[in-house]
Amino acid sequence: MSKLENPVLMATVGAAQGLRGEVRVKTFTADPTALGDYGNLHSLDGRTFEILDIREAKNIAIVRFRGINDRNAAEALNGLDLYVERDNLPDDELEDDEFFYADLEGLEALDADGKSYGTVSAVFDFGAGDLLELKGPGRRPVLIPFSEKAVLEIDLEGGTLLIDPAAAGLIDEPDDGKP
Repeated sequence: MSKLENPVLMATVGAAQGLRGEVRVKTFTADPTALGDYGNLHSLDGRTFEILDIREAKNIAIVRFRGINDRNAAEALNGLDLYVERDNLPDDELEDDEFFYADLEGLEALDADGKSYGTVSAVFDFGAGDLLELKGPGRRPVLIPFSEKAVLEIDLEGGTLLIDPAAAGLIDEPDDGKP
């Protein structure tokens, strides 16, 4: 396969499971067993992975890929990120207020006055809540909380996010004279 144009991270391969080539996979899908519903998976180095069998185990999936037939081959995949092309994800199943995090990348963050704070370059989840990384020309990247207080509106068609810079921690709260 040629290089993915708009890759979306779907899973990361973990340790080998057993002797027949199965691997533990951390999926980024709501249903771990739905990983194969989006077509073949791809690594950034151009390899394609077809799921032959998948089953759920606690908070991961146990997956068997075509051509991975023994423990040594499975161990070689440890740590590999697997992607699908953005076009393979179903837009019609999303609610009006739902979207894919990949769709946020590239949106410009603006306040109510139209001042730009950069564009979204990444979305992170370190366990305490999602964060958006904003990068602007001549500025260091900053992280803001992806919360209803900080991100007021998302306009995918317009390519913008309306943010509250004070709630996002980008500016100090105005001093209202109260102690």
